[in-house]
Amino acid sequence: MTIRVLLADDQALLRATFRILIDSVEDLTVVAEAADGQEAVDRTAEHRPDVVIMDIRMPRLDGVAATAAICGRPELAGTHVLVLTTFENDENVAKALRAGASGFLGKGVSPEILLAGIRTVATGEALLSPAATQALITRFLATPETDGLLALPEAVKALTDREREVVAMAAHGKSNSEIADRLVVSPLTVRSHIHRAMTKLNARDRAQLVVIAYQSGLVKPHPHA
Repeated sequence: MTIRVLLADDQALLRATFRILIDSVEDLTVVAEAADGQEAVDRTAEHRPDVVIMDIRMPRLDGVAATAAICGRPELAGTHVLVLTTFENDENVAKALRAGASGFLGKGVSPEILLAGIRTVATGEALLSPAATQALITRFLATPETDGLLALPEAVKALTDREREVVAMAAHGKSNSEIADRLVVSPLTVRSHIHRAMTKLNARDRAQLVVIAYQSGLVKPHPHA
């Protein structure tokens, strides 16, 4: 299956470069481009891409607001937003994750990492590097700020003890395989727990599950972080 991508960036040269790269592989294709956030929202609604590569700083409507607009539409639930940023610890990146982005990459990543990142978020998995995630959690995600996309504490209570345990490990950056090794279960069992927790907490994907885990108080940042 070909993964359909929309490019949202105000720099035409960068969009052209990304298009050439993405269209050079068989399993990815660029279906549309947008030069600002509002155009990104409009073209996403029109083309229903699997992945939107979203720049943060754009005119008319920035990447955070555009991400919120896209992720807030039920009919676009199958679209995942991958944020590209110059600074991985930018507060706007945390805001984009709160708004529903599936992950982020620095603009200086290699072509191979960008292509792999697109494939990762297209499957509904989170794309959060351990170092950058820890910085985000420490500085921004653990704040009491809330919005309509976050689970209420009552929703967290609906999780079973095992689901809470699995979500906590995921929030600390553990992969399914690492969680499975720790709990002595199969990765498939861990994946089932993750998906049930996402359903109960109304999380779009694993990245949103991590945000919910911290902002609901289910998981606390390490004191030394």
